[in-house]
Amino acid sequence: MDFSIIFDNFDLYLQGAWTTIQLVFLALIIGLIIALPLAILRNHKNPLVWGPIWVYTFFFRGTPLLVQVFLVYYGFGQFEALRESFLWPFFKEAYWCALLAFTLNTAAYTTEIFRGAIANTPLGEIEAAKAYGMSRWLQIRRIILPSALRRALPAYSNEVVFMLHGSAIAGIITIVDLTGVARIINSKYYSPFEAFIAAGLFYMAITFTIVFVFRKLEQRYHAHLRPRS
Repeated sequence: MDFSIIFDNFDLYLQGAWTTIQLVFLALIIGLIIALPLAILRNHKNPLVWGPIWVYTFFFRGTPLLVQVFLVYYGFGQFEALRESFLWPFFKEAYWCALLAFTLNTAAYTTEIFRGAIANTPLGEIEAAKAYGMSRWLQIRRIILPSALRRALPAYSNEVVFMLHGSAIAGIITIVDLTGVARIINSKYYSPFEAFIAAGLFYMAITFTIVFVFRKLEQRYHAHLRPRS
């Protein structure tokens, strides 16, 4: 194994890691903003409200992320109306197409994670809020959402890790992320083991950082669930 290949291209790996982190972070933040109101509406009793959201989450959870990226990056370009619109500068760039696909994908999964957490809010908490005279929206803002977000932390941490790992397909549409860097180095040196093991180590480091952060969050927000000594 030739370690010099990794060390000589370490700066390139750092650039790829930054692109990966930036892409995943933006997708998660925007996806979270989209998912919160959708999760609330997903628990609505009216099928005209929750039905379209179910269709959206079913599609993005039921199809591979790679297919979704291809649909956005290659598929939208076949529509002449889109190519002539003000949106074309956005859709012709691989980075923004990947960000859109990642955002819609993670928003669908996050919506279902939070939907389940909201639906499983203990009835006693809701009854207590009603006893204080809180309106429905005040219950959601002060009781239901904070409680649901705490309980959703373990599942959401898995979604963050899955999103990081799924972002590896961004290199397929010319984005120079970690996987893209590994492919470039492999094509240059014909050393797939060195090229991809280095990328894998970077992914592991980022993954362990994410797990550590969420573990600290769980320790803080689940402190009331730990047995008293």
